[in-house]
Amino acid sequence: MRTPKIVIPLIISLALFFIGSLAFASGGGGKKAPEKEAVENGVHMTISGTILDSHKEPVGEATVIIRENGREVAEVETAKNGHYVTDFIADEQILQGAQFELEVRKVSFTNKSIPFQSADFAHKGDRYFIAEDVSLDRELGPAFWIATVVFVLAYVLIAFELLHRTVAAMLGAALMMLISYTIGTIYPEFRIYSFERAIAAIDMNVIFLLMGMMIIVGILKNTGVFQWCAYVSYKVAKGKVFPLTVILMAFTAVTSAFLDNVTTMLLLTGVAIEIAVSCSLNPLYLLIPLVLASNVGGTATLIGDPPNIMIGSYASLTFMDFVVALALLCVVTMVVLSVFVKLVWGKAFNSAQATISNVDTFTAELKEKYKIYDMPLLTYGLVVLGFTVFLFLSHGYWHMEVCIAALAGAAILTTVAMVTKKVNLLHMIEKDIEWPTLMFFMFLFILVGAVEETGLLAVVADWILSVSGGEYLMSMTLILWVAAIMSAFVDNIPFTATMLPIVGYLSTVIPGAENTLWWALALGACFGGNGTIIGASANVVTMGIAESQGYKISFIGFMKTAFPFMIISIIICQIWLMVFKPA
Repeated sequence: MRTPKIVIPLIISLALFFIGSLAFASGGGGKKAPEKEAVENGVHMTISGTILDSHKEPVGEATVIIRENGREVAEVETAKNGHYVTDFIADEQILQGAQFELEVRKVSFTNKSIPFQSADFAHKGDRYFIAEDVSLDRELGPAFWIATVVFVLAYVLIAFELLHRTVAAMLGAALMMLISYTIGTIYPEFRIYSFERAIAAIDMNVIFLLMGMMIIVGILKNTGVFQWCAYVSYKVAKGKVFPLTVILMAFTAVTSAFLDNVTTMLLLTGVAIEIAVSCSLNPLYLLIPLVLASNVGGTATLIGDPPNIMIGSYASLTFMDFVVALALLCVVTMVVLSVFVKLVWGKAFNSAQATISNVDTFTAELKEKYKIYDMPLLTYGLVVLGFTVFLFLSHGYWHMEVCIAALAGAAILTTVAMVTKKVNLLHMIEKDIEWPTLMFFMFLFILVGAVEETGLLAVVADWILSVSGGEYLMSMTLILWVAAIMSAFVDNIPFTATMLPIVGYLSTVIPGAENTLWWALALGACFGGNGTIIGASANVVTMGIAESQGYKISFIGFMKTAFPFMIISIIICQIWLMVFKPA
């Protein structure tokens, strides 16, 4: 007998209704604030402070409860920066002998209570106040394990291409939120984090930077400039594929150092694909070396990669500090990368070279084929791009996020293109903005934010501190290698943020460490991004554009080539830091 089609939806509906009923029966996850009783001859009491974790990072959305003689008188939730302020009225007649208690609760942390007496308060007139900062210790509860398992499963789906990476990241992020708001509503220890915290985990600076540059590049594509650049590059290299690759790698590295690697690859990916196609070369054999070069070049300066910006701000390191300490190392690494590329793709380059019988004739054909066909739009585009680059380089002076520069440039150029009727807006929105890439980043940020919220990154940082034992060489080695491995699989921005106080502490307590540990963190976080296709933003963007044009590479396929070079580059860093110990 066949089951009627209505039965399965009915069962699902009943199950959801049952879960919802349990949630409401349990109070709906909400808790009413204690009702304030009218107090005659009352005095105003204010308790404020900041809730921090063991790494001195602020703890948001922690519940702070104030009790007076065992009676709950106030309850607040900490802000994103961990700050809280509670106000309540106390009976002046019993104030002198009153016992107060401050209790802090937060999922994935051990609850903490701090007792104090009325004598601990400062007062002025009828107002009493006290500042109480609280440090919470991590607790590996159900939320930690659920977030870790979901995170690992999402990466397995991505790595083995069981699902498209965007869908896998979306599934993981949705599962985190669903568990938080269903099971977590009934049992708070299962709550991973709130919707607000999930949204806050998305780095909109990165999202809008990518979107703005995608629009600029998309409009410039309509001028033929990328095809023309392919012709010029081929002409400069005199038709030799490997020298052409080295020239492009060097240009990519230098540009990444002074812009950033994501912007650089957005600008150069189209050029690289055109060059590869013109040389009968698989574009991936050119794109992978370029993206590796972009991550190496971006490491050389303060503004080349986001982890460097974070480290420079935290440790008060200047642009020139980074250049002096890391630029020469990056040059050495680029030389090694050139040799590595020759060994890995040398045969492919030779095969592509063999398909060209007459270089001069082929160069002439490219010159005729790859022309700039909209000079007015190109002129507008280059002016806007120059203005955008100027804002990139000077964004620190304006105290402006780089995404604002990208969006401003995109808005201006789009307006010009629309007014002059050079671009179809609908086509640009549909084709030139890589929506799957942007969505992947958003969901990936939520995934990483979940494991950061529940303490996985903090556990790794604490392990480094524990194993190193405060010894310089061990600390430097652990920071370098753990940062590299973690950055290959986890976004390096939250990991770097977690490591900052650890490295700062070790730099002060280890004799002679000076700034070397900071360089170890920067090198590990930036070079480690070369390890996998999702290790760095530039990787994701480049391969996303390539995939949209029909050139797809798998997670494992990228890793087979890139991960060995990442290991080689970290070994070079290890030797460099041990021998030269840059201050």
